[in-house]
Amino acid sequence: MHFSLCKKFGMSLFTVLLLVVTAQADVKSAVQQATAAYVKAHKKNNNAPDDLVNVAQAIPSIILDIKYATNNNFTGKVVYTQSVCYLRRRVVEALEQVQQELGKEGLGLKIWDGYRPYTVQQKFWNLVPDPRYVGDPAKGSKHNRGAAVDLTIISLKTAKELAMPSAFDDFSEKAHRNYTIMTPEAAKNCRRLEDAMTKYGFVGLPTEWWHFDYIGEQAASPRWQQFALLNVSFEELAKMQ
Repeated sequence: MHFSLCKKFGMSLFTVLLLVVTAQADVKSAVQQATAAYVKAHKKNNNAPDDLVNVAQAIPSIILDIKYATNNNFTGKVVYTQSVCYLRRRVVEALEQVQQELGKEGLGLKIWDGYRPYTVQQKFWNLVPDPRYVGDPAKGSKHNRGAAVDLTIISLKTAKELAMPSAFDDFSEKAHRNYTIMTPEAAKNCRRLEDAMTKYGFVGLPTEWWHFDYIGEQAASPRWQQFALLNVSFEELAKMQ
């Protein structure tokens, strides 16, 4: 990517790298300031609209299988210190509506990931520096904002996951929403998940069928833009609940 910028804009490699490093430094500074402000504000008010909420406490019927709290993920290591999921309050309220709708069909949600501290995003990028699958720390991920969720559908009767085009964190074309060699069953289930999520204000990432960003009612002004990138630890969040 850096070489393509050199060619397009006639910059030296050193100049491009300097711009990248500067951008990353600016984002890190913004994250630090936003994190400090969030912690300070929520010591006074833990019921604000932009709170990071414990999903399991807010929606007990949703199943959690937080992959990064285990070694069953693309890193092969335990990354998270706790097996928990936090999301912004508005996002949780929308998810609850999805859960209720699917429940009428004997289905439910299983969450694999939600809010992700910024430092973890940096680790992921170092392992997979591909913006199709991992958010560039120079820009931050919607997971770092508490506005993105990775999930699938389960049968409430059996608690088993429905067939989908690929496994979680499959960084291949099989995970793409437009993958053309899905089985009919997987295509049906993928579409059902997307339809339910879209109905309540989410939009799916084209390269990951399991990833959804919360945009709210106006796609032209996505709600996730209102949430700052954060690096609040799970331990700190637990104390604020």
